[in-house]
Amino acid sequence: MTATTAPRQGARERILDAAYELFSQRGVHDVGVDELVERAGVAKATLYKHFPSKDELVLAFLEQREQIWTYGWVETEARRRGASPKEQLLAIFDVFDEWFRSDGFEGCSFINTLLEFRNLDHPVGRASADHLENIRAVVRTLALEAGLRDPDAFALSWHILMKGSIVQAVEGDRDAARRAQTLGVLLIAHHREDRGQGCVDPSR
Repeated sequence: MTATTAPRQGARERILDAAYELFSQRGVHDVGVDELVERAGVAKATLYKHFPSKDELVLAFLEQREQIWTYGWVETEARRRGASPKEQLLAIFDVFDEWFRSDGFEGCSFINTLLEFRNLDHPVGRASADHLENIRAVVRTLALEAGLRDPDAFALSWHILMKGSIVQAVEGDRDAARRAQTLGVLLIAHHREDRGQGCVDPSR
């Protein structure tokens, strides 16, 4: 997912665009400040004027990633493609399937950054975990709209499918989203309010 397709003015925006491209593709630790300023076409002093530390820039990148990836793409596309909340939940994996098969597939920046920092007491590690929780909040809202039991537990389980499929796709399994979607049908059936009232068709 690219940061923008339209020209943007201003040094701060150029720095953020460069950080988005580099951090999302290669992670945080692999990208140095010298490369960032060269890609953005700004002086190092200009970068530090807008972002006093690299950590501040990473935090801004994660916020931008959330707006573009979580809300602007995953949630928006899932809601557009599904006629009902249940279909919208399953549509997440339709979106992922296209992503996994694209040349621009780069994995989950929130997972990658969390694993790089490995410390929830660090501001960047904490922010990564918070952004992952915001993904679960999107799932939780859809589960509530679908009338599923225990939407908090459902969101945690559903996010395991989402994160697991991303990691498996990074391993090279381009069918990972389809596999996760099949398991998702079963998970939805398990959380149906009427699960105990006879046999439930998971496709409903």
